[in-house]
Amino acid sequence: MRAFFGITFCVLAFLSGVAWLIQPRPPKGKIPLVWVSDDNPARRDQISLFNQLHPEYDLRLDPRDNTAGLEKVMLQCLAGVGPDLFDAWGSTDLDTYVRSGVAWDITDELAERGIVLHEEVWPAILSTSIREDRAYGFPTNAAVDAIWFNKDLFDAAGEPYPEGPWPWDELIEVAERLTLRDERGRIKQFGLLCDWWQWTQFVMLFGGHIYSEDGTRCTVDSPEAIEAIQFMHDLMHEYHVMPTPVDEATMASAGGYGSGTIKYFGAGRGAMALGGRWWLCTLRDPDYAGLRLGVVEIPHVGKRIYRAYGRATLINRYSPRRQEALDFLAYEAGKDYNDLINRQADAVAAVVRYNYTPEFLHNPEYPEEDYNAVWRDVMKYGRPDDWSPFVNGQTARRILDKQLDLVKNDQKPVPDALRDAARLVNEEIAKTLERDPSLRIKYYRLTGRERPE
Repeated sequence: MRAFFGITFCVLAFLSGVAWLIQPRPPKGKIPLVWVSDDNPARRDQISLFNQLHPEYDLRLDPRDNTAGLEKVMLQCLAGVGPDLFDAWGSTDLDTYVRSGVAWDITDELAERGIVLHEEVWPAILSTSIREDRAYGFPTNAAVDAIWFNKDLFDAAGEPYPEGPWPWDELIEVAERLTLRDERGRIKQFGLLCDWWQWTQFVMLFGGHIYSEDGTRCTVDSPEAIEAIQFMHDLMHEYHVMPTPVDEATMASAGGYGSGTIKYFGAGRGAMALGGRWWLCTLRDPDYAGLRLGVVEIPHVGKRIYRAYGRATLINRYSPRRQEALDFLAYEAGKDYNDLINRQADAVAAVVRYNYTPEFLHNPEYPEEDYNAVWRDVMKYGRPDDWSPFVNGQTARRILDKQLDLVKNDQKPVPDALRDAARLVNEEIAKTLERDPSLRIKYYRLTGRERPE
């Protein structure tokens, strides 16, 4: 097995070197910088603006998927042919990059430039850039989801527009009235759309956690988490206001849902949808011209706690252009970039003060978007994803997703699935402690015992 990984590393390093040799050369006299991020069309304008403000650079995008690209980035960086900059999608990605040693600790460098993360960005997204009080990146944007609603579908049903804060039972009642069937009894319009990966949002809403506060054990089998996932399951299988997997397959074959929840909502096949402001990167497309939308915060359960998330840009510790790459992070901290993020609706600006402007509330290019205050206000109730330093985040995610998919498909009771998920993740924590003496010492300091019980 060790030989296999060694050969794989060498092959990837060789192919990366070949790709580096054949890539277009930067214009003469310019300093090349490569940024690995997703292929959102908004990146083009973000790169173009940086190059305009810094004519000495030639920044280019190396588009990667935000999950499959992580291991490739690490291997390239360790082989000496990695990008100068790369994005981390959340605290799990950040932890992986920091552990591998490819993320550059820029705490002192940011301080020299007068950039203080704790004072400038939304507190709920600090975990995308900071690990154990050390800074490794700068947040590129920030998001807390809300409930979109289609005003035309509400008007057609004679339904008043929802207002927040509001309880879940009210949303269910509205969603049931707005779930419409054809003459054969098939649902042609759902009251609510929600991607299943949003299950972590529901766990937060119901007061649950995926890990204990110190990260030493998985607690996704808590009564609160079980109640949350059961509720999400029931929205599909009991209330029938959300598409089941069978519904999704049927709609995909008809050319609807298979194109994505955002586009399905834009096509008027759902009256409400749980999603973020960044959906506008798609919904502003001319294909959806005339779409009349509103936004209201997610119904709460007890406290108003919503899932906060975002990206952060990190610097390759092995890049020969680390100092130059810092100029890009300084750009992400500045007014020009943050104003652009808000104009593009690529979520909201990570730097808090740039969201408190008249231009943020009312973009003259999109006067119909009169709900921006909601996106700003819900950020105040944001909480970052739980994570644990004692388990590989990708491994834990695969375990959790497998069990949650069984729930989604109504193949396993919620309590059984979450108990199995917690047990398997905790077993992985135990394996990690066996392999890593430094983490075992840290675990012992937190718990007073060397291994999980």
